[in-house]
Amino acid sequence: MGKRKENSTNRINEQYIIECDLAYAVCKIGGRWKLLILAKLQHGKLRFGEIKQLITGITDRMLTLQLKELEKQGLVKRFAYAEVPPRVEYELTEIAAELIPIWCQLEKWGAKHKMIT
Repeated sequence: MGKRKENSTNRINEQYIIECDLAYAVCKIGGRWKLLILAKLQHGKLRFGEIKQLITGITDRMLTLQLKELEKQGLVKRFAYAEVPPRVEYELTEIAAELIPIWCQLEKWGAKHKMIT
């Protein structure tokens, strides 16, 4: 891949995310699925199939991609056990657990305002 231009849109966006704390946070947990996945893990470890059952409409592929990204970002820990059949569990990291009160507040806000629109 070639070198990016100094004034390219991608370079400007990266700089904005680095400089703006809110933009950084939204990039970490933004999107349709990430916050839902994190919220489902707030009560403890869950297996892949358990997470999938709790989130209506998510495909296996999308759940896999989102879990990998959350793990890469340090928000989810993955535990793989050497068993047959293989068993994998996911759990929030300490950093992600700090977000629990925030998404609980967002949930309350959503419940309050979804009837308005």
